[in-house]
Amino acid sequence: MTNPDTTKSAKPARQPQNPMLKLALEMGPLVLFFFTNYKYGIFPATGVLMAAVVAALAVSYVMTKHLPIMPVVTAVFVLIFGGLTFLFNDDLFIKLKPTIVNCLFGTALLGALAFGKPLLPVLLDSVLQLTEAGWRKLTLRWGLFFFLLAILNEAVWRNFSTDTWVNFKVWGVMPLTVVFALSQVRLILKHELKPEDPEAKAEHW
Repeated sequence: MTNPDTTKSAKPARQPQNPMLKLALEMGPLVLFFFTNYKYGIFPATGVLMAAVVAALAVSYVMTKHLPIMPVVTAVFVLIFGGLTFLFNDDLFIKLKPTIVNCLFGTALLGALAFGKPLLPVLLDSVLQLTEAGWRKLTLRWGLFFFLLAILNEAVWRNFSTDTWVNFKVWGVMPLTVVFALSQVRLILKHELKPEDPEAKAEHW
């Protein structure tokens, strides 16, 4: 006979997202943004981006019954700054969005790390199991990387045309992020907890 208490407390297992689907949901809105800007300009492209990020979140939820934090936060800021872009008829706002979002992520990671609470597993929706030292190192690196992206965004939109900024946002930031993530594999493998490792059973955070 099923224990009712156990039934009530049981949580449905999160369905892992296919890596290719995840990449498509992240890149899809940006690619649409790029092509719409190329053909119609930054304002129609901003509208398309706003609609696309909401659609991507909806697809992600339908497929996994889960909404990862980073895409949700990014979508909220796209809607806010996209709305400001239309309200004031000024593309400055959509250009500032990556700077603010990356600074927000960087500050959250490094700030929480200073208090001994690495947020990286939550922020990246990670299923990795690392030692405390591994999470600290990885969190520090990702925090600094987000600030680097913010600086690059500022440098590009302030010194180049809108089309160049769009190209960088779509075809520059994602490859940089992938290269950076791959460069952390050695650190992850070094500090990864194995299932048989007694530490793996401990709750570090």
